[in-house]
Amino acid sequence: MPNHLADAISPYLRSHAGNPVNWFGWCAEAFAEARERDVPVLVSIGYSTCHWCHVMARESFSDPVIAEYLNAHFVSIKVDREEHPDVDASYLAAASAFTDGLGWPLNVFVTPHGQAFHAGTYFPPVGQPGRPSFRDVLTAVTDAWLTRRDDVTAGAARVAEMLVESGRQLTAATGSTSGGAAVAFAQPSAEALDRAVTELVGYEDALFGGFGGAPKFPVAPALSFLLGHGALVADGPNLALRTLKFMGESPLRDSIEGGFFRYAVNRDWSDPHYERMLYDNAQLLGLYTRAWMMTGQAWARQVAEGIAGFLCTVLQLPSGGFASAQDSESTVEGERVEGGYYALDASERLRQTPPALDEKVLTGWNGLAIQSLARAGFAFDRPDLIAAARRAAEYLHQHHERADGSLVRASVANQAAADQAAADQTSTARSSSARATLEDYGMYSRGLLELALVTGDVTYATQARHLLDSTLLDTTDTVVFRPPHGPDPVLSAQGLVSAVDSSEGAYPSGLSATAEAALLLHRLTGDDRYRRAAQAGLAVVAALAPQRPLAFGAALRLFDDLSTPIEQLVIVSRDPSDENAATATPHPVTLLDLARRHSAGVVASIFEVQARAFADAGFDLFEARTAPSGQPTAYLCRDFVCQLPVTEPAELPPRAATADRMVRIVAERQHLGTATTH
Repeated sequence: MPNHLADAISPYLRSHAGNPVNWFGWCAEAFAEARERDVPVLVSIGYSTCHWCHVMARESFSDPVIAEYLNAHFVSIKVDREEHPDVDASYLAAASAFTDGLGWPLNVFVTPHGQAFHAGTYFPPVGQPGRPSFRDVLTAVTDAWLTRRDDVTAGAARVAEMLVESGRQLTAATGSTSGGAAVAFAQPSAEALDRAVTELVGYEDALFGGFGGAPKFPVAPALSFLLGHGALVADGPNLALRTLKFMGESPLRDSIEGGFFRYAVNRDWSDPHYERMLYDNAQLLGLYTRAWMMTGQAWARQVAEGIAGFLCTVLQLPSGGFASAQDSESTVEGERVEGGYYALDASERLRQTPPALDEKVLTGWNGLAIQSLARAGFAFDRPDLIAAARRAAEYLHQHHERADGSLVRASVANQAAADQAAADQTSTARSSSARATLEDYGMYSRGLLELALVTGDVTYATQARHLLDSTLLDTTDTVVFRPPHGPDPVLSAQGLVSAVDSSEGAYPSGLSATAEAALLLHRLTGDDRYRRAAQAGLAVVAALAPQRPLAFGAALRLFDDLSTPIEQLVIVSRDPSDENAATATPHPVTLLDLARRHSAGVVASIFEVQARAFADAGFDLFEARTAPSGQPTAYLCRDFVCQLPVTEPAELPPRAATADRMVRIVAERQHLGTATTH
């Protein structure tokens, strides 16, 4: 029986098109068929670079006997978690009621109305101690459905209600909004943030770096929080730098192509799982760039530029967009193996076909890459990296921005139409029907803002503002950010949509990503509604984040940013065509050199004509920013109050955030009666 996956956008789904299982993609029609046949639904969730997903596909989903049983007793749905992160998050939450060992493949058994009643991960074809065979699981689920239906549906309803109640509790007591204004929104105190750092210090593996034992993940959001936290009682930045140095010298990093693998099985970072993810490498590029900006040490720059090279030469597609991942498996000397390609030296690799790319272009993850490449290109004076970021932004602008203002979640190149498209300048991409999520709007907006700052092109900033504005709700509800065209319609019809998904995992949540973009917009425009929106959005995790710092690193970093004075640095130069532009006095270190490593929250280097364009577009930070003497001129501002402009590098002071934190903490300790979250 043919299934429904042959024309799927997702390469992961297309890899199952040849299965004898009658797979549906994620759609309402599958649940309608289940209701008509009165059978349960198997929702099987994975992704293209998941090793055990491949294993289960070979062992079970390719087995005609198992497929025959599935087709007779279930409706089967295959989901790419990267294409449908909201579906994955919903069923992960439900699966936690049935199993502790969550991961992928995630196999969830649900009623025809979408409510989960049993779940598990990888099931072998033959039972093992403590792990039943997949066929045994299918038989048991079928028996429960046929003989204990009332118990099954009642239990599924309880799980669904538990998830709804959990969402209510998360958004309760966080404050309220009125016309976009925030009232008494919760925020962790400086001491609570310090305790979060102290807890992370306690998790450190002093021998091999990283946190805890095995397995080990990069946990980039937590490292980002540590790198920017100048604490009195805990050494956050040094902990982050130690961890980054350990990782850069470890087997987790491919020393030939420069990219990082997803995680390591062992405590010493050895035996990696060899998939290489766009989101990991984009975030790590940002972290190693910041490490170099802070220390000037060669190891940080070497690793950063290695990651950038991997992104631009391996993951960037001819279209300009970035593939979401590279597989862990490949064929080496005729044998399909995991990691074998990465054991080869550079000359041996040229003879082998590299692991396949998941060529699915995801809006949010591409936003992460755009942000990090733009900042790295500026910091390292690498115009080629900025050009790579611009190519990705142009691809998203052309293929992921719809006429109605909504975003496309994912696309793949339509190679069959490429030649004709080149002739008539039409689109060469196929778009997913999946709804763009909040992470797409937040990460893409943030990437565009960074690109605007390093190129001086205001159109990127205006587009970012437009996208972010579309997510803002003018409401009395506690949820202030929302995808403008609503949640996934199938989940919504089943009542399985969470009001806010604050989970971060390996990269920032949609909430954190959108709040970060809003904070940066506030620093560029002076419009306080963006700061208030960020505060209101983050308030839902104000109590939880400091208690679970490994799981909420991005939110903690934003709480840190909200509690310290804003610093903005703008370097303005005369326009290149201006005959009155003066030649700068020769210095071993120029203003631009200092700007490349300055730690202000906003750093921009632009021409006068670009500053005027920003100011005219409502970005007040650039109002009246000129180079009156004809030489490059620096404006260093704090909370939009700027010092006198300077033209000499020696006159530009470094950031004094640590001193500010000390003053703030002392003030808090003198006002213990102030309501804060601890």
